[in-house]
Amino acid sequence: MYDNPVIGGFHPDPSVCGVGEDYYLVCSSFEYVPGVPIFHSRDLVHWRQIGNVLDRPSQLSLPAEASASGGIYAPTIRHHDGRFYLITTNVDGGGTFIVTADRPQGPWSDPVWIDLPGVDPDLAWDEDGSCWSAVSGNQVARIDPEEGKVLEGPYPIWSGTGGKYPEAPHLYQVDGWWYLLMSEGGTERGHAVSIARARSPRGPFEPGPVNPVLTHRGTARPIQSTGHADLVQAADGSWWMVLLGTRPRGHSPDFHVLGRETFLIPVTWVDGWPVAGPVEERLPAPAAWHPFPEAPARDDFDDETPAACWVSPRSRPDGSWSLTERPGWLTLHATGPTLDRPGHTFIGRRQQHHDCRVTARLDPGPSSRAGLSVRMDEAHHYDLEVSDGQARLIARIGPLRQCVAQHPVPPGPLTLAIDIRTRDILPPTATATGPVAGPVGVEARGPDTIAFSANDVLLAELDGRYVSTEVATGFTGRVIGMYATEGSAAFDWFTYDAA
Repeated sequence: MYDNPVIGGFHPDPSVCGVGEDYYLVCSSFEYVPGVPIFHSRDLVHWRQIGNVLDRPSQLSLPAEASASGGIYAPTIRHHDGRFYLITTNVDGGGTFIVTADRPQGPWSDPVWIDLPGVDPDLAWDEDGSCWSAVSGNQVARIDPEEGKVLEGPYPIWSGTGGKYPEAPHLYQVDGWWYLLMSEGGTERGHAVSIARARSPRGPFEPGPVNPVLTHRGTARPIQSTGHADLVQAADGSWWMVLLGTRPRGHSPDFHVLGRETFLIPVTWVDGWPVAGPVEERLPAPAAWHPFPEAPARDDFDDETPAACWVSPRSRPDGSWSLTERPGWLTLHATGPTLDRPGHTFIGRRQQHHDCRVTARLDPGPSSRAGLSVRMDEAHHYDLEVSDGQARLIARIGPLRQCVAQHPVPPGPLTLAIDIRTRDILPPTATATGPVAGPVGVEARGPDTIAFSANDVLLAELDGRYVSTEVATGFTGRVIGMYATEGSAAFDWFTYDAA
């Protein structure tokens, strides 16, 4: 058996391709750099990140004013004639482009720009070598992926079943038919996957006998917002679907905090049509079974470059960080005075589990302001901050910014901790600076509780709903990381433990 999601946390819009017994998967990255995380698997269940496709400014340059949930939208990865191709859209800088690589871990080429409308571009090749790209709105064009030219089209090929936002189209040629798999209904609770087929990518396309082929809308299933799917045939001939979904928690209307995650389900073919779903939390595993060693919970910052999981909003200037300035430490230099606006120094990783604990060893240094942050965007974040001999907990919720609690700390290095819990929530207790934040005796109605400590002293516990997608809006999930907004600070280590 295997557990869903197969890639937890903010890893939406998955696209997958198979090469022999190996599989490669990419996801949207939006305003975060490096962009487009890429994963490798031998069984479609166990995935390890092997890099980021867009890992240098010549491939991905986002302006300082790029909006939260802007940047890089849904990519498609394909393998053709011994080469890897990836197509995606930078909605804040240039539009749609293609990059290629001989190896999935890179290096990937600089972008080849192509004038295609919409977002969510796809790539598919027919027998004569022609390359086709379907885009949102269900239009298709014949293209030259090497030169970035549109050779024919785009043509509208199918309007879907009437749901809003027809998007995420993928074309597949199977047994003489061209299948168009697409999503509609929006990426929220109405998300659905529908299908049509034709004898040519130009159409005409006929809808499947049962559409949508997958949706959880209107159900009480723990996995919601299922859609944006891609198909892959395994080495043993079986078919599988990767797709995004959410796991909302708390009281109505429920809140999801991890973003849209990557799920896996088996697919069967019945009378020439794929049949899939529903998306269960536990399912029978594929025939292949190839776990990877567990990634270490602790990063001691002993390498010369940050690990692939570390991301920053919009940019990560060379002068803002160093792993060699103080060997064994990550040194951050402030580039902006606040996390409330773009242009700050922040390096974080996605929260991937509902219950988890993050700890870090911080040497704040003189005249610095630095700490840990639980981030959705510039207007929704909780910050555990150290400056002037005080540890402070700052809550930024929409237009409001407040220091919730503070406690004196001694000079020199100290340990900061963030505990996120959906269960065993502690009753209100006293801290060194008074009662914890929140009304006493009121039932917790959010998705989780987030507790902040400095040197084992609890500063406060905050309701997690205010750093959720339902409050912040957008397409991303929580990212937890280290920051500096004044002077310089160094981090000896950072741990992320699933509870």
